[in-house]
Amino acid sequence: MRAQTAKDRAYDLPLDVCVAQSQGEIGYLIQQSLQALMQRYGIPRPVVTMLSQTLVDREDPHFQNPSKPIGFYLSEQDTQALKAQGVRLVEESPRGYRRVVPSPYPLEIIEAKAIERLVNTGTIVIAVWGGGIPVYRDETGTLCGIEAVVDKDLASSVLAVSLNIDRILNLTSVDHATLHYRSSKERDLLSLSVSQARQHLAEGHFAPGSMGPKIEAAIHFVEQGGQEFIITRTDKSKEGLDGKIGTHIRSDLKVDPKK
Repeated sequence: MRAQTAKDRAYDLPLDVCVAQSQGEIGYLIQQSLQALMQRYGIPRPVVTMLSQTLVDREDPHFQNPSKPIGFYLSEQDTQALKAQGVRLVEESPRGYRRVVPSPYPLEIIEAKAIERLVNTGTIVIAVWGGGIPVYRDETGTLCGIEAVVDKDLASSVLAVSLNIDRILNLTSVDHATLHYRSSKERDLLSLSVSQARQHLAEGHFAPGSMGPKIEAAIHFVEQGGQEFIITRTDKSKEGLDGKIGTHIRSDLKVDPKK
């Protein structure tokens, strides 16, 4: 949005650079907040922000079918010039049109080894938020930025697998994932096996822009060796880790069907 507002008044920024800027400023704020909290409670651990690049495939089919809305809502009149430039747009009734960009599948976090070294020294690392800066390798193997937005849940899962992390605590705005969301049949999901998660996802219970990517990330993480993927509300993180709340997705465990 800032880049759009500054158009013709400041130099244009490609989307990968916008992601890098967002990573830097948000990372700084999270880093300061964590440092202040740890100082208050006497926890002597360093915190660093790592600008993270996420490798994608330039031939990923998502580049042919952009789906991730970004930027301002536009009136139909405002869209004419953009359409003439070949910009892909989607209508989000009744608010207007928005630009859509590709959301390719994350293959690798380029800085994973550096993050691992820091973690092994006891450093808390802030990384991969916003899905990471999307990059691809050209014919010479050189990393190049590309216009895209990678899903943050899937990118975090890819990083966790590469670091042999046991558990992911995925924080969001609800206590649990649910079936039949916002209907009279709504039901909280407390425990899920991978096969159950896959079935519910295929049945359309999890919206593509919200809970769907979290369930996809959980399936990927557990199938690649992770022990548990927990989804719960931000202010219930401790209860989630203690197993008192949240949706806990593990390998094909036997769970009570009533849950």
